[in-house]
Amino acid sequence: MAGLVFKALTGALVVILIGILSKTRNYYIAGLVPLFPTFALIAHYIVGTERNIEALRTTIIFGLWAVIPYMVYLLSLYFFIGSMKLPYALIAAVACWSLAACALISLWTRFHAG
Repeated sequence: MAGLVFKALTGALVVILIGILSKTRNYYIAGLVPLFPTFALIAHYIVGTERNIEALRTTIIFGLWAVIPYMVYLLSLYFFIGSMKLPYALIAAVACWSLAACALISLWTRFHAG
């Protein structure tokens, strides 16, 4: 239970930090905060302790490729906000991220199955 409370408080603090940063003259830094590798640290620790180093290396390489769907999200949102209301642009950008993520997983499993 304490772990769940800690995670919830951490998430709340991150949201507060993003809100505070978005109101400063360096508002763009708010876009960096969600990219702190919190979940990557957890994933790498779990894979590194429950599997072998080669599995961890594979996970790291896949993580490098996983930047592509995020770039697709950012690029699509950049263009969608010029022609859509923000909520629709966000939904459309998430749909683009989802398609890119599915393509990445499909290509990864095709070429790295083994």
